[in-house]
Amino acid sequence: MSLDRIFNAESVAIIGASKNETKRGYQAIRTLLDEKYEGKIYPVNPKAKSILGLKCYQSVMDIAEPVDVALVATPAITLPSVLADCGKKGVKGAVVLAGGFGEIGSEGRKLEDEMVAAAKKHKIRLIGPNTSGMLNLKDNLNLVGLKDAPRGDIALLTQSGNMALTLITEAKIKSRKGFSYYVGVGNEADIKFHEYLEFFRQDPDTRAILMYVEGMRDGREFLQQAQKTTLEKPIILLKSGRSATGMRSAGSHTGALAGISEVAKGAFQRAGIVVIEKSDELFPAAESLSSLPPIKNNKVAILADGGGHATIAADILTDLGIELPELSEKTQTRLKEILPAAASVPNPVDVAGGTDADPSVFADCAEILLKDPNVGGLLIVGLFGGYGIRFAESLALMEEDAAHRMGKLIKKRNKPIVLHSLYNFEKPHALDLLRYYNIPVYDSLDVSAKCIAVLAEYGSYLASYHTKIAFKLNWKAKAKPKANEIIQTALKEKRHTLLEHEGKKLFEIHGASVPRDCLVQSADEAVQYALDLGTDVALKIVSPDILHKSDAGGVRLKLGTEKEIRAAYRAIMKSSKKYDPKANIKGMLVSPMADEGVEVIVGTKYDDQFGPVIMYGLGGIMVEIIKDVAFRVLPISPTGARKMIAETKSYPILDGARGTPPLDRKALQRLLVLCSDIVESYPQIQEMDLNPVIVHQKGISIVDVRIILKSEDR
Repeated sequence: MSLDRIFNAESVAIIGASKNETKRGYQAIRTLLDEKYEGKIYPVNPKAKSILGLKCYQSVMDIAEPVDVALVATPAITLPSVLADCGKKGVKGAVVLAGGFGEIGSEGRKLEDEMVAAAKKHKIRLIGPNTSGMLNLKDNLNLVGLKDAPRGDIALLTQSGNMALTLITEAKIKSRKGFSYYVGVGNEADIKFHEYLEFFRQDPDTRAILMYVEGMRDGREFLQQAQKTTLEKPIILLKSGRSATGMRSAGSHTGALAGISEVAKGAFQRAGIVVIEKSDELFPAAESLSSLPPIKNNKVAILADGGGHATIAADILTDLGIELPELSEKTQTRLKEILPAAASVPNPVDVAGGTDADPSVFADCAEILLKDPNVGGLLIVGLFGGYGIRFAESLALMEEDAAHRMGKLIKKRNKPIVLHSLYNFEKPHALDLLRYYNIPVYDSLDVSAKCIAVLAEYGSYLASYHTKIAFKLNWKAKAKPKANEIIQTALKEKRHTLLEHEGKKLFEIHGASVPRDCLVQSADEAVQYALDLGTDVALKIVSPDILHKSDAGGVRLKLGTEKEIRAAYRAIMKSSKKYDPKANIKGMLVSPMADEGVEVIVGTKYDDQFGPVIMYGLGGIMVEIIKDVAFRVLPISPTGARKMIAETKSYPILDGARGTPPLDRKALQRLLVLCSDIVESYPQIQEMDLNPVIVHQKGISIVDVRIILKSEDR
């Protein structure tokens, strides 16, 4: 069902209307009246005859005219019955303010389920619960109670009323920009993030979507919708929950390392979302992306009236991955013609006093720089806007002239300008003129640089090749009957882990090369198999109760003689039984020692928000110390696998470091894609670790495989 009848409602019932000025049931009516909402307002309160001059109704059922949306300001416990009445009345949507649902625990979840069931039965869509409300600023439909919110073309979606207040206040005080809609998403009990995205993608009054997210009910659907949206409108997002306290322990390295931040950030960026990590950069980034054309070539010129600011800006942009291109000889020649001899005309450009007597020279320089084909955007840093304050009032007119000219340049060249000014707090007219032309102005050099950087980031995304592999999973498409048998056998035995040799067999069935392992029940069998192999071997305990073999002393390596093998067998048995006296020991795995190479880890886990994800990084025991890892939401393409490997800091080791020969990166890429295929093929897989995988000059060795299956409660 379209959300249009909710967001563009022509009639509103305030259920829980109140005469108490501190209550939302009063504030909502007051705000709708003050802001001259043109639709019908129906207060519902069985104990009142009228509120603020409006007739009160005992029940929503008593309203004779149609009602599009209900603002429900009654306690949580009343919601199932309230929604039943709304359903009988034909109300299309409800904004549920009350908390006390899923966020408080099992009892709240039960009540939330009852509420959602009542809504679905009567075909009512819900915003919230636990929401601050909803705003349609175009039509003055204010169900938040917040006065004088600035109107504009940015849609705001948040899970925090305080963050919404922060962003709206910032826009009102510091910007000419404003909002088309605001939605307090709340618990996402019914309407999910991706449904809001779809509405705003199609909304002609929205140019950009600004989001603050704490958690998502359906992250994968969100990514699919975001991938469509970002090709038309930018999405700017701040995701909270990056600290260690937001992570949960798990039964594998992948689970333990896959913090919500790493998975979410990579997934969002793959969908074209601009991810912001600092709250003070959130609105400025949205302001810039909603106002200015994106940078098409990731190349920015800096124009400064001081060497210090120029150098700092260059450092910040370089750290953000932005190129500072060499200016063409023609550009440098033209700059020298209008600037003093002391000016520095390579990028960054320092005017060296060339604007002190005439700040309109900034506009001359800007025109020259934006005409250079190597320059995709311009960052101006320093005193502009303050020349008339610091030096002489007469210079203010020259600054205003320059502001007009720079504003027109953006349309002429289709390239953005972002400006940093020390005098922003003084609010000079020249800076107001720049904002009139949608040139954002900031007093923070870091924020200014970030804004020009996000324009480059979004431009690069739009210019890049968008792979056909989206975020949809083709479940069971490549499943093999023999591999299914392995999984079903484990589940019948009420095991939620595959034993190491079972995991390796599953990979072998899918075409991977695995070691010639043998499960043995005695030291004699271990010795005999080692002699048959004719090479040094490793002994490893095999037990569904011992997930981390090294912790239990269950691994011995480089065993070459019969004496070493027998001693290792006894030591492993003793250590494992001490580690877990009740462990069900199936035997020991005898494996040939792999050739030397570089150890890496490949793993998958099932993320609560995004479903299956894959991790790659430096392996062995170092993985949890260095944490040089990369994540992707599955499925993954060969191109995605290559990029994933390349983004780790340890990548140069694979490419050959200090004269060592390069290793087989293509074999590693194939393994990542194979892991993706296996997870798609068997929905029973919860987590998977291949650690270590040894990468050789030719080929790879899968030394250890750990696969955890979903238990019933998952």
